Amino acid sequence: MSDIEPNADQEYGFDLGARLRGMRESHGLSQRELARRAGVTNGMISLIEQNRSSPSVGSLKKVLDGIPVTLADFFAGDVNKGPKIFFAAEDLLEIAGGAVSYRQVGRDLSDKALQMIHERYAPGADTGRAMLSHEAEECGVVIQGQMELTVGNQRKLMGPGEAYYFDSRLPHRFRNTSDEDCVVISACTPPSF
Repeated sequence: MSDIEPNADQEYGFDLGARLRGMRESHGLSQRELARRAGVTNGMISLIEQNRSSPSVGSLKKVLDGIPVTLADFFAGDVNKGPKIFFAAEDLLEIAGGAVSYRQVGRDLSDKALQMIHERYAPGADTGRAMLSHEAEECGVVIQGQMELTVGNQRKLMGPGEAYYFDSRLPHRFRNTSDEDCVVISACTPPSF
């Protein structure tokens, strides 16, 4: 059996070529980059995406390892699904945990320009004695509770509905000085975590 054979997937209702193209594009990969990562020719990727050939299971796994995605994930779900747009509360990715919780919208932000976070600070929690600083801009809105924000030599106690926007290269610190949880919705560009 050859590595590439005529495509029979469409007669079963699954468009393998469209699925591969959608996954490749949602990960920000060109055909050439995926081929390089997978160790195959970009012609092979092109033929698969055009449904002009069908790879063996072994070859498909090799191509998917270049994304990377498992065979199960490749064949699961809506075949016309592009990048994930909607997220349930349980889909948010915890990137901190403990007294300070940062729940990020989306998992892989390597090719993204924006990071959106649902932040929760337990009573007395803060981002640490050392001030934070990174190459980005960030903004946020306090949704619940109170937050003391220090940016450079400026400090403000903020409550629900109040917002901030600053250059993240300035040393900054977030601190919940109240006895209730503080919830903030924030955005950072480019992503800092």
